Amino acid sequence: MTHSEQLARTALEIGAIKIDPERPFTWASGYKMPVYNDNRLLLGSYAHRMLVADGFRAIITAEKIEADAVAGTATAGIPHATTLANLLQTPLVYARSAAKAHGMKNQIEGILKPGQKTVVVEDLISTGESAVKTVRAVREAGGLADHCLCIFNYGFKTSAELFREERCQLHSLLTFPALVDYAEKWGEITPEQARTLHDWYPDPFAWQDRQGWQTLP
Repeated sequence: MTHSEQLARTALEIGAIKIDPERPFTWASGYKMPVYNDNRLLLGSYAHRMLVADGFRAIITAEKIEADAVAGTATAGIPHATTLANLLQTPLVYARSAAKAHGMKNQIEGILKPGQKTVVVEDLISTGESAVKTVRAVREAGGLADHCLCIFNYGFKTSAELFREERCQLHSLLTFPALVDYAEKWGEITPEQARTLHDWYPDPFAWQDRQGWQTLP
């Protein structure tokens, strides 16, 4: 199996990814969606943490990405950034969502030297805003951030456009279309459910409106 297939299999087995088009999940945005992702469950096993880190390292090798340092997004990206930094034997930093209002008023925590080529690590990309904030914070601190690694990427157009505008390449271990293909192949979902998910994918918000579901506040 590829790293992508191994991750999909593991995530489905431990419930880090749940798929249920008939009984959708309510996201933090209030929208109802047919898939839910909780990569925090991958932290419970050394093997799962290493699966993610090894996958990230494989991307770095295949894409010939230079990494002088690794930066994790707070908070979900930090543990996976830590494991990757250990594998690469590089410095580790992490980015707060905003600069502290006291002390040194840092947004980047750790030692980041000017000009260091820094790989940003995020666990999940939906809108992409938190990862891009980290990219900007690294750059403002003097680092170079041209690549972002993520565990799972929904691949929405809005996030893709955001990364293009930021001129940062996004590399994903697992994408939503690949997940649907794997899940159907393994019998986790029916062909009809797969069609529903592919129908949802291009415009999830319009999809909810077509179902007549109410957005929660």
